[in-house]
Amino acid sequence: MKWTNQPAPSLDDFARLAREAFDALPEPFGALAGDVVIRVDDFADDETLAMMEIEDPFELTGLYHGVDIGLRDGMGPAPEASRIFLYRRPILDEWCERGDVGLSEIIAHVLIHEIGHHFGLDDDRIDAVEAGDE
Repeated sequence: MKWTNQPAPSLDDFARLAREAFDALPEPFGALAGDVVIRVDDFADDETLAMMEIEDPFELTGLYHGVDIGLRDGMGPAPEASRIFLYRRPILDEWCERGDVGLSEIIAHVLIHEIGHHFGLDDDRIDAVEAGDE
């Protein structure tokens, strides 16, 4: 769907695009990330921004919250569901700034980045994987 001459994609539109990106994950990644809850909000809340020492809410497009699968007790589930937050307004801002990448691709990129954290990867390692260096 093209968004030309239409209102900005809603939270529900983002949730649908995120679900499509999640469902397109190759195995075994989809199965390993299967218990992650995906939530779409307009922005991170003030507490999250303060914790991360971020002043401009447009700087945070996504966030993983939970215990990564590498640190979980092998005998039981995580104490609470792992969650991935996607922030609609910063993602829309990036989409408008870039202009050369589709919204679905940006949402998938942010989602996959946060799934990397679910797998226990830090930002540098995720960047290396995305660049093909690993």
